[in-house]
Amino acid sequence: MNRKLLAAAVAAAFLAAPFHAQASEAELLSRIDKMAAELEQLKAELKANQRKTETIEQQQQAVARAPAPAAAMPAPVTAAAPSTVITGYGELNYNRPSKNASAAQTDVRRAVIGIQHRFDDKTKLVSEFEWEHAVTSASDAGESAIEQLYVEREFDNGLRAKAGLFLIPAGLLNTNHEPTAYYGVERNFVETAIIPSTWREVGVGLSGDFASGLSWDAGLTTGFDVTKWDAASADGRESPLGSVHQEGQLAKSRNLSVHGALNWRGVPGVLIGGSVFTGNAGHKSAGFAAPDARITVFDLHGRYTPGHWDLSAVYARGDIRNVDALNLTFVGEPTPVPASFAGWYAQAAYQLYKSGDYVFSPFARYEQFNTAKRYSALPAGLGVPVGAEEKVATLGANLRIGEGVVLKADYQKFSEDKTRDRLNLGVGFSY
Repeated sequence: MNRKLLAAAVAAAFLAAPFHAQASEAELLSRIDKMAAELEQLKAELKANQRKTETIEQQQQAVARAPAPAAAMPAPVTAAAPSTVITGYGELNYNRPSKNASAAQTDVRRAVIGIQHRFDDKTKLVSEFEWEHAVTSASDAGESAIEQLYVEREFDNGLRAKAGLFLIPAGLLNTNHEPTAYYGVERNFVETAIIPSTWREVGVGLSGDFASGLSWDAGLTTGFDVTKWDAASADGRESPLGSVHQEGQLAKSRNLSVHGALNWRGVPGVLIGGSVFTGNAGHKSAGFAAPDARITVFDLHGRYTPGHWDLSAVYARGDIRNVDALNLTFVGEPTPVPASFAGWYAQAAYQLYKSGDYVFSPFARYEQFNTAKRYSALPAGLGVPVGAEEKVATLGANLRIGEGVVLKADYQKFSEDKTRDRLNLGVGFSY
């Protein structure tokens, strides 16, 4: 009986955290850690129930030998309790501009605590709570947020359904953004300025896998809110979608959005995929100049990990339509709503050295992005020039220590805004 229960626990742990053989080593190690934690929890529950069973048997034997009435016997103990697993990740970064050393700063970039609770072998709750910039208050730059909060159910046919606040499956980084899972101290610009990682919405989603190596995701969720656009602020230039995201906070839901993603892993070491997200973002707001504004964003991505190499690339583009009348109200302001924004990057990393718990991987990344590639037509002389094509070259290395800690260092060179050239140092962890 005990062996059967332990076998079931192992099977449940693997069903709870499926992974693909083609994932990167860092991703596999992270997921194996989580499965091991769940297994240890199940083992502890098994031992606890064994002790309870032994106690009951001893009590029953004592009752059988004593003249006490049967009613004095203790009530039977039910099955094993559900399991709860604690996860987390965090990073601390140092940035030193090359041309202005006095602007160097150190930041507790983020700390995240995750709680996963499995109600049974097919139903679980996933939650993540994040703190950024060390201190959160009305007068500080810090922020606290719920990054994920959803319930997922697996069905016998392999289909998975979830409801709540979850990450949109876009690009390579958004759903796999722990510091141990990517190269470089800072997250790349394409997947922060164009795809606003970590991007999450409230809604329902479905996902599944095919034997051919093809996996899919689809969902109906909240979307963006263009009524939040601040033409006097630089936020829209830094990240158009990041400036109008809702993150589940009193999210306007007159209009909902749909998304879909496909990823193919049919060949070992190869990942090819893409995603699309679209929905109205004006929410028919009364008195608003763009009640039918619509946002669409899509990406194409690929990753190839032959031997010690780790090669990846992402292209992402976003469009905001039906905002001509809104931009007329922004004449004279520095940041009207862009009609399109896009970017791409290519990255190569190589596992140069591995000894015991240490893995040293230098990398190089080149990216190009424009957060204001085009504006809708405005009267001559009243428009704002389109944004520049910023190009960033990053050269650095990751040193992984053990299975959950990474030290990082890199140097970034900007082609347009050279004041942003900088040295970055960081330490990250994931468990």
